[in-house]
Amino acid sequence: MPAIKYKVTLSEDEIQHLERLIRNGKSASRSHTRARILLKAAAGFQDQAIIEALDVSPSMVYKTRQRCVEEGPEAALKDRPRPGKAPKLTEKQAAHLIAVACSDAPSGHDHWTLRLLASKVVELSYSESCSYETIRQLLKKHPKTLAEAGMVYSRGEF
Repeated sequence: MPAIKYKVTLSEDEIQHLERLIRNGKSASRSHTRARILLKAAAGFQDQAIIEALDVSPSMVYKTRQRCVEEGPEAALKDRPRPGKAPKLTEKQAAHLIAVACSDAPSGHDHWTLRLLASKVVELSYSESCSYETIRQLLKKHPKTLAEAGMVYSRGEF
C-alpha cells in the first residue's frame, strides 16, 4: 500500500463537530460526504477503503485530505469559490429591484418589462449597464416572491 501523503488528525471537538454535521442533515450533500471522508481518514482508513465505502472519486478523497491538512477541517468541508464574473447586483440591490418589479409600473406602461427593469438598475446607479437577461435570471431565482405579489412571468413581461 502506498504511503498516505496527507495524514488527517482531528481533535475530539472536531470529530464531534463533524459527527453533528452528518447527524443534523441540514447542510449540503457534498459537505456530508467530505465530513465522512475526514472521519474515516482520521480513523486510519486507506484511500481505497474510503473510496469503496463512500462511492467517491479518488481525487475527492485526496483533495479533501489535502485541504484538511493544509487549511483545516472547516475549509475542507466547503467548496472553493467558482471562477467567473461577480454578480452585477448585491443581494440588497436585488431585493430592492424585486420590490420595484412588484410595485406599480411607471406611467405610460401597463406592467414592468425586463427592459424597463434593466433601465431602472442603471437609473438607480446600481450598475453602469444591465441587460434584460440579467434581470430575467434574477427574477427566475425568486418565483415565490413574485407569485406572492400576484405577478406571473410570461415572455419577458409581468
